[in-house]
Amino acid sequence: MSSIKDAARAIVDNLPEQATWDDLMYELYVKQKIDAGLEAAARGDTVAHEDVKARLMNRRQQQ
Repeated sequence: MSSIKDAARAIVDNLPEQATWDDLMYELYVKQKIDAGLEAAARGDTVAHEDVKARLMNRRQQQ
C-alpha cells in the first residue's frame, strides 16, 4: 500500500505542465472519493442498484 504522499506525488507527476491549482485539487478530490468508495465497498457498506432505483422511483411518485 502506498502512502498518501506517494499517491499525491504520482498525481502531480501525471499532471500536464500547464496544469492549474484547480486541476490539482480536482485530481486529489477524485482520488480521495474513489478511495473512500473502494473502502466502503470492501466493508460491504453499499446499496444495490435496484434498491437505489426503487427509492428514486418512490420519491418521484410522491412529488
